[in-house]
Amino acid sequence: MVAALLLGAPVAISLGGAGILGLWLVTGNLNVVIGTLTTSPYATASQYALSAAPMFILMADLIATGGLADDLYRFASSLVSHIRGGLAIATVFACAVFGGMSGSAIADAAVFSKVSIPQMRRYRYSEELSAGAVGVGATVAILIPPSIPMVIYGVYTGQSVGKLLMAGAVPGIIVAIFLALAVYVWVVIKPSHGPKAYRASWAERWRNMLRTWPSVSLVLIVLIALYVGIATPTEVASIGAFMAGVIGLVLGRFTWAGLLQALKSSIRTTTMLFPILLGANIFGNYMAYSQMPQHIAEAIAAMNLNRWIVMTGIVVAYFLVSMFMDEIPLLLLTLQVFFPVIVSLGFDPIWFGVMCMMMVSMGLVFPPVGMAAFIVSGVANVDLMKVYKGTSILMIAIIITTILIMVFPQIALWLPSLMRR
Repeated sequence: MVAALLLGAPVAISLGGAGILGLWLVTGNLNVVIGTLTTSPYATASQYALSAAPMFILMADLIATGGLADDLYRFASSLVSHIRGGLAIATVFACAVFGGMSGSAIADAAVFSKVSIPQMRRYRYSEELSAGAVGVGATVAILIPPSIPMVIYGVYTGQSVGKLLMAGAVPGIIVAIFLALAVYVWVVIKPSHGPKAYRASWAERWRNMLRTWPSVSLVLIVLIALYVGIATPTEVASIGAFMAGVIGLVLGRFTWAGLLQALKSSIRTTTMLFPILLGANIFGNYMAYSQMPQHIAEAIAAMNLNRWIVMTGIVVAYFLVSMFMDEIPLLLLTLQVFFPVIVSLGFDPIWFGVMCMMMVSMGLVFPPVGMAAFIVSGVANVDLMKVYKGTSILMIAIIITTILIMVFPQIALWLPSLMRR
């Protein structure tokens, strides 16, 4: 499988092909291979909880088309643009709120590369700070509900998707706060990287705030419905997608071309996602037959290591692998091995889901791959090395939050513990 990935084969084919070969080598029975190929497509696509993913993807595309990000950024920047680094701080919090509607770090990065970086260029912000704020700010979407990778994690590990989505809320807010502080420290040390822009009047701030009510309403609907338990994640995703469409139509933000583009983008992303899930399902069957995860768990238990040493090793392994692989393939590949180990060591699966998202978020902005960094570089026409420099500095916010969650697990587990279901 690794060889196939290194040769540039699609992730779905690499996972599925390795799974088929592994099944044949382990069982020596062609009927087992054929049986797996026969049942896996339906077993993968028929999972009800997984239907939340296409709806969240559609909601993200509709929101991006509807121009709600412009309203969020305009309001946030009017509040803090008069302080050093204010436009970058506004970008961070606008990304966080937008992430509460889109659930996609890639969508966040693409949208705010168009919305906020031109404004920061206008006021002579350094490209490192501008690109870093967008890149790392976009990763908050992986934590704050509705996080699409969280849905994948929940479906794949059999955990409550609703509790997983809520578990990321507090860590996501903490990352955003630390990120804003990191931006401020940066411009205190190097004032020329984020000069003061302008001071908006209170009348302008009020007007901008009124324009954000559709965005805030949509975020609150998603969060409250998930937290109270009045709807399943799939129902919440469907309602969110419907509301995003209604808001765009009512505000006159949609054109037929834009709406068609949003639908095409959603279909394209979903059809890319499901073959990867199918390949992971086939590879998972191979892992089950080979009992490799159980053997690894037994080997670790035999070493009699402190469980936190093992967890630290897993965190480091996630970080290293995330440097070369996108978030969803990374999750589907590594959970096959690490999740049984985590359960055997007595760690909370919901807490580990948040830890996975923290590691994945680092990989999105760290070289040599860093998909979010590539998006920022391509959309905003910023040199990739400058993007990496900015994201590497601001990634300290994610690192500090990760350490806090390891030391104080209740940061992630508090909200899920209060949920009704």
